[in-house]
Amino acid sequence: MRRVVDRLSSTRCPTFSVEFFPPRNEAEETILWRSIRELEPLDPAYISITYGAGGSSRDGTIQNIARVATDTTLVPMAHLTAVNHSVAELRNVIGHFAAVGVHNILALRGDPPGDPMGEWVPHPEGLTYAEELVRLIRELGDFCVGVSAFPYGHPRSPDLETDTRYLLRKLDAGADFAIAQLFFEAEDFLRLRDRVATGSDALVLPGIMPLTTPRTWRKTIELSGAMPPRWLADRLEPLSDDPKAFRAEGLDVITELCERLLAEGVPELHFYTFNRSKATRELVDRLGLRSARTKPVLAAQS
Repeated sequence: MRRVVDRLSSTRCPTFSVEFFPPRNEAEETILWRSIRELEPLDPAYISITYGAGGSSRDGTIQNIARVATDTTLVPMAHLTAVNHSVAELRNVIGHFAAVGVHNILALRGDPPGDPMGEWVPHPEGLTYAEELVRLIRELGDFCVGVSAFPYGHPRSPDLETDTRYLLRKLDAGADFAIAQLFFEAEDFLRLRDRVATGSDALVLPGIMPLTTPRTWRKTIELSGAMPPRWLADRLEPLSDDPKAFRAEGLDVITELCERLLAEGVPELHFYTFNRSKATRELVDRLGLRSARTKPVLAAQS
């Protein structure tokens, strides 16, 4: 059984992980698997595939994470949400993950379909909170469970104190670690880590989006739920009409962010890939995150 927390605790050097989303068609599936194969030799700590609110997206997650478990050397982590699921359906999905060798699950309540900030309506026979999903997963087997964390607080939380209390409840329910949503400055993540440390010794891992295009910049702002600092906007926004310059500056920004996090003892960086591998591979090289056992092989191939 390959568990994320065991993988992280067994390495002496900082490492990385990657996140993909389920493909919507055959062409996207080809791109996804090309990226997975390109990253596999770099030995990430684990890879995850997100779980959408719709049926086809869910099927794509289940099928592709099962293929990762059976057809690659990678450690797979499946996302799972409570959206539009009864408890019986959740039990079935969790059982399927176990049957195909997936023993790591990121437990999320999930957002309302179509409008992330719309009214949350639980399934009449389902769950309301992520902590309930954590407990359910724990009841059904020896899973490693992760949860989400929000450096600026969840958009529905009235303040950081309340948000931290709910995060600690998820960890107390049995989660092994938390992955932080996007943020702009290292201090934003480090303050989150300090808040968690007041009530839990669980790992908190930073989520990182390689800034390669204005689209990824806008997505970072959207997913963070916060406005970027002025100094960062001043570095990136003047380059919006120059793709090459934007990409170069964006990767420099993210490299600097990651270097600061690693200097503060962060053991792992979780990269959001948009199902592409090139920027992640570049950052792994810049930051020296290749595992010791991969370096001689890659050197011999260069």
